Amino acid sequence: MEITFLGTSSMCPTKERNHSAIFLKYKSHGILIDCGEGTQRQIKIAGIKIPDVTKILITHWHGDHVLGLPGLIQTRSMTETPTPMEIYGPKGIKKHIKNAFETFDVRPTFQINITEVGTGEFFKNEDFSMHALPLKHNIPCVGYTFNEADKRRINIENVKKTGIPEGPLLGDLQQGKTISWKGKKITPEQTTYLVKGKKITFIIDTGLTQNCFKLAENADILVCEATYASKLEEKATERNHLTSLEAAQIASKANTKKLILTHFSQRYKNTQEIEEDARNAFDNVVCAKDFMRTIV
Repeated sequence: MEITFLGTSSMCPTKERNHSAIFLKYKSHGILIDCGEGTQRQIKIAGIKIPDVTKILITHWHGDHVLGLPGLIQTRSMTETPTPMEIYGPKGIKKHIKNAFETFDVRPTFQINITEVGTGEFFKNEDFSMHALPLKHNIPCVGYTFNEADKRRINIENVKKTGIPEGPLLGDLQQGKTISWKGKKITPEQTTYLVKGKKITFIIDTGLTQNCFKLAENADILVCEATYASKLEEKATERNHLTSLEAAQIASKANTKKLILTHFSQRYKNTQEIEEDARNAFDNVVCAKDFMRTIV
């Protein structure tokens, strides 16, 4: 599992920072969180293939988070065998995308399934699930969690004691099934152990709200906006954004393992003040840069 930061600026891009976009690669799934202006170019520079984007999670319909969407869809339509795509976003996303496609004459050559999300689980397969909760912004906005499923692994020592050979029986145990072996019932608890799946939370554009803590609870990685340092707390509150200190307080209270800050105001020529501000409440913090990669 790998996270690539494609854009780490807020409303105004800079020479070093593009508009908001994050790419999460997990097995055959390519999940893009937001698609600000210039995202498809960032994708190509990062060495990611446009067809690899299979899902897009839109946090809210502000230009710095969605203006790259029509162009990305047009480019993806030019690939030889474009596969279906899923787009998720808050209430109103279907109408917004329809209007955008009509305005720019976007004609997808592949199937796009658009789902409006609100509270709770909106996707699940055998490998992972995704959840959403509403956040506090000037328009409908949601935060997301990616939850990897727990995996059973074979306890080799215990299996040797039972004498079960390699093959389908071990596969059944790994899938959580009880088997019969030499007239005895063997349970998964006797021969396997659980490996906890990873949890990644994305909180982008919001004022401080209780749902921030719910989303971030026990996350392995919290990717969180930090538009301003706490010296500009009043401005952050007025515009429904988080300070870096508030993001760190969320990480600390929610028992997050690692905090990655993003979505920085153009006023900051570097992120030293942002990071130092966050470290007053949470130590394991890093400020993202465009094209930074993180292995989960």
